[in-house]
Amino acid sequence: MKKYLIFLFFLSNFNDSVAQISTDSLEYRIRPDSLKTGELHLSVQSFNFMRNYEYFNKIQDGYTLFGTQLEPQLVYYAHPRLAVTAGVHLQKDFGAKGIYRTLPLFSIKYQNGHTTLINGVLEGNIHHRMAEPLFDFEKRITEPVEYGTQFIINKNSLFLDAFINWKRMIYKPSPVQEQILGGLSADFRLIRNSKIDLSIPLQLTVFHQGGQIDITPEPLQTLVNTALGFKLKIPLTGFVNAVRSENYLMGFNDFSFTDVQAFSKGHGWYLNTGIDTHYGSLIGTYWNGMSFISSNGMPLYQSVSQHIDHAGFTEKNRKLIMLRYSYQKQLIPNLYLDFRFEPFMDMGRPAGTRKIEFSNSSFLVYKQSFRLLKSKAER
Repeated sequence: MKKYLIFLFFLSNFNDSVAQISTDSLEYRIRPDSLKTGELHLSVQSFNFMRNYEYFNKIQDGYTLFGTQLEPQLVYYAHPRLAVTAGVHLQKDFGAKGIYRTLPLFSIKYQNGHTTLINGVLEGNIHHRMAEPLFDFEKRITEPVEYGTQFIINKNSLFLDAFINWKRMIYKPSPVQEQILGGLSADFRLIRNSKIDLSIPLQLTVFHQGGQIDITPEPLQTLVNTALGFKLKIPLTGFVNAVRSENYLMGFNDFSFTDVQAFSKGHGWYLNTGIDTHYGSLIGTYWNGMSFISSNGMPLYQSVSQHIDHAGFTEKNRKLIMLRYSYQKQLIPNLYLDFRFEPFMDMGRPAGTRKIEFSNSSFLVYKQSFRLLKSKAER
C-alpha cells in the first residue's frame, strides 16, 4: 500500500477533476439576464436517474434509486440584475405508487457582474462542487431541494459558494431539534493556460442541530468538516485529452458540549488521479480515513456505519481503492447523458476476505427555457 501511495503522489505531480467525476452536465443555474428584462419564461428541468449500489459491507447499504424528477418553474426577469422564480419539484420513484415528493420552489436572484445573491431555493447539492466525503453526490436525488441563502462568485480566477441551508426549522414547542447546514466551497485558480490548469480548493461544512424552543432532551450537536487540496490538469492531444489529479486532506471535529459521536475528531486523505479520453474518463481513487465522520458525506468513506443492519458499527481506519469510469455526452441540444461505473475494494479487510463491490449510475437530463411573455418594449 505504501508503494501505491507513493505512485499516486508521483502521478499527481505530473497530472482537476471537478469533484472527482465531472458534474457539469447535471448542473442547471437560472440567472438574471439583461437581454430578457421584462420577459416571463418557463424553465423546465427533467432529471432521470438510476443509481445502484451492489454493496455487501457493514458501512453502507446496498440498494437502488430509480425514478425521475421534474422541475417546471416560472421565471420573471424583473430587472437586468434580478430574476424571480416560482415552481414545483416533483419526484416519481419507479415501482412505487403515486408521486413520492412534491416541494415548492421559490427564489429571488440578484446578480452583479460575477457575483450572485440567492434567497429561497439554493443552487444546491452538486452545484456546491464539493468532494464526496464532505457532500454526498447522491443528495442530488435524496435531498434535491435546499432552502436558505447563498452567495456565489464565479469567474476565471475564483469560484466561491457560501451558503446556509436551513434543513429543519421548528415551532414552539417542538418535539425535534432544528437543523442547519452552513458551507463554503472555494476554488482558487493559480494558473490556467494551454499547458496547465492549477487550482487550490478549500471546502468547509458546519452542521448544527439544536435550538432553544424544542422540548427534546437530546443535546445540541455541532460538527465541522474541512478539506484543503490541489487540482491539476494537463491538456494533451491524441487519444488521451487530459491527465488530471485532485487531492485533499480532510478533517472532522465535533465541537458539541456533550459527546454523542463515536469519535471527536478525525481526518482523511482523498486522492484522485485519472485521464480523459474521447470515450470517457477513467479515475483512480484512494481513501485513507481515520476516525472520520461527515454530516453530509457519502457513508462509504465514514468510520461510523449507517447500514440498516449495522448502525453504529465503527471502523476507525478506512482504506479504500476505487477505479471509476464515467461518460458524459450531449445527445441533442438540451439533452445530456451521464453514465458511471465505480468498483472499489476495501483494503482494511484481511487479504483473503477482500472482494470487489461496485455502484453504477445513469442519468438523463433535459433542461431548457421557453419564453411565454415578451417584454413591453417588444409588444
